[in-house]
Formats: sequence, C-alpha cells, structure tokens
Amino acid sequence: MIRRLLLAPVERRTWREVRYVLVGLCFALPVFPLAVVGVVGAVYSLMTIGLPFLVVALLLLRRTVVWFRPPARWFLDLDWPSPPPRPTSGGALRFVESVLRDGTAWRALAYAVVKLPLMFAATYLGVGAALLGVLAVTYPAWWFLVPLDRTWGGTWLFVLEGVGILLVFPWVLRLLVGLDRILIRALLAPTPDRLRIAALEASQAALRADAAAILRRVERNLHDGTQARLVTLGVTLSRIEARADDTVRPLVEDAQESVVDALTELRDIVRGLHPPALDDGLPVAIETLAGRGAVPVDVHVDLAGRPPDVIASALYFTVAELLTNVSKHAGATRARVDLRAENGSLRLVVTDDGRGGARLATSVDGTEPGTGLAGLRRRAAALDGEFSIDSPVGGPTTVTMTLPQEV
Repeated sequence: MIRRLLLAPVERRTWREVRYVLVGLCFALPVFPLAVVGVVGAVYSLMTIGLPFLVVALLLLRRTVVWFRPPARWFLDLDWPSPPPRPTSGGALRFVESVLRDGTAWRALAYAVVKLPLMFAATYLGVGAALLGVLAVTYPAWWFLVPLDRTWGGTWLFVLEGVGILLVFPWVLRLLVGLDRILIRALLAPTPDRLRIAALEASQAALRADAAAILRRVERNLHDGTQARLVTLGVTLSRIEARADDTVRPLVEDAQESVVDALTELRDIVRGLHPPALDDGLPVAIETLAGRGAVPVDVHVDLAGRPPDVIASALYFTVAELLTNVSKHAGATRARVDLRAENGSLRLVVTDDGRGGARLATSVDGTEPGTGLAGLRRRAAALDGEFSIDSPVGGPTTVTMTLPQEV
C-alpha cells in the first residue's frame, strides 16, 4: 500500500490520465455551448419557441458520442461503438418526433453538460496540483529568482508541502477520471440490451446478405446450366424433327412445346430470383421497367452509390409491382417514380394520376396475404423499412417505401 502511494506520482497511468484530462478539456470546450443551447431549448420548448434550438442541439449532440471517443481510446483504453442510425422516415412532424424521442441524443446532452465542469475540476485539482507540487519540490533550485521573503533554508518547507501534494494529486485525478469513466459507460456507451439488439441486427443483416448471395448463385446456375441445356435440347429436337417420318414428328413437336414451356417457366423463376436488369445497376433497371409499361412514367433516381443486392432487389420488385398496378388497375395517364437517398435511407415514391382507392388486401382471417401491396409492405418490414399508401377515392395515389441504405 505504501509502495503504491509512493510510486503513484511516477506511474504511467497517472501521466496518461493527466494527458487525458488536458485533451478531454479541449474536446469538451466546443461542445459545452451546444449543450447550453440544448438545455435552454428544452426549457423554452414548453413555450414552443425553444423547440427548434432543442432539435438542432440534439441532432448535433448525437454526434458527440463519436466525438468524445478518441481521447478515451488513446489514454484510457475505453471504446464503444457508434450509435445506431436514427430513424429518418416520414415528414417534418415525424422527423421532429424521432429527434425528441432519441435516447442517445438526450444521454449525449447530459454528458456534454457535465463533461466540461468535470474536466475543469480535474485540471485544477489534478493537473494544477501536479504542477504546483513540482514547482514546490524544485523551489530550492530556483529560489534566487523568486525569494518570496524566505531564506534558502526556509524553502525546504515548500519541498515538504510539494511532496505531500505530489503524493495526493494522483488519487484526486483518479477519482475524477473514474467518475468520467462511469459517466461514459452510463451515457455514451450502449447498454447491454442495446449491444444485444445490435448483435441481433448484425446477424440479421448477415443472413440477408447470405440469402441474397445464395439466390444470386442459384439464378446463375439455372441461367448458365439448366437453361442452356434446355436450349440445346430444343435444337436437337429440331434436327430430329427434320429427319423424322410422319409417325414420329407429332411426338417431336410435343416435346418441343414442352421444352419451350419449360424455358418460359424457368425464365420467370430466374427473373423472380434476381432480375438480370439489376446487373447494370438499379437506376438502369428502373428505367427499363418504366419503358415497358403502357403508361408514360417519369423517373428520377438520385443515389450516391450502389445499394446492397437485397435492398436493390426489394426496390426493383416494388417498382415492378406498382407500375403493373398502375397499368392494370389505376386508369392513370401518367406516373412518376422517385428514388433518392435521404439521411441514411432510400426513399421510393411512386405516384400516379389515376382513380385512387388502392387498399392493402386483407384475407378473411384478418391476416395480410403475401402478394400485391400487402406483400410489398411485408417485404419492407422484413428489411426494417416502412411502407405506406395514400390513395383517396378519385386519386391521386402515392405509395412510399423507405428502406435502410445499409443492411
């Protein structure tokens, strides 16, 4: 115990915590005014005038979960994952609601409020005390520069005081840094439940990616293997037909028709697994779909990059289903497909000027069947997305699907 007390001022941990306090103070300074804006906004949001300030402050403070991570990682060996993306679907009211209900942002606000006072206290009581202790211990060496109305012999009293300060300051520093560790674990690091959910979400994403890869492989095997063999069989039957007599020719013709039917069914299966048009990218695939329909379609696609296969397939089949509905049931003269990336999500909006009245089909037992609009909503839900329909009688119809940009 005595040995630990005596060695504490020169331990590596002590000086790492000194550096952490100084760097942490620099990181806390620019965040504190934002925290003050958040607190004032929260108070005045009761009168609505502070609500915009509160929303902006929460949006920015959410990012401080990552901002405060480097000093803790460098000097305390503490680390925590980035917060999950905030839900971004819906209009302005839903956006504000999602910000105000964001627990991560509120915890970041609480941490930002206490971080700066804590770092100031650690700097004053810990780092300042260390500096004062060093000056006091070395005072006999530079006494002649600042005598302080003492003789050289009297400076040794300062030395004793400096030794006492140097023995105490590491423990004061550890106490304050330990409090900061507790606050980090409570307010910035995710809870065990949140970690568990994140692990499940990661597993779900991996399963989706594996399923997409398997479907892609099955599609290629059917296209390059089974379909090619059926085509070869059809060619062979054509040669046999040319040489066959009248008794055999009807049998060959029946076999050729079976081969053509099998090829048609196989192509439908392949298109259902993975549309070949997606190989050229989702924008090209949607343009191709729009060009096939009976109703003129305006297409606007604004994507920063190529979405994952499972997301691209879901969006492609959704556009295909909706444009088919527009052609067959809506009685529309024009439609529009708008796909864009917004705040970490992909938002697809398909509108038409038809008669409206579209509804999600429901079976007798109250469950949703797996086809049509209900099937699209189930597909969106399976990918943690949202699906909505606005189709009053008389039109127009607007269908919106929002999917995460990453799975």
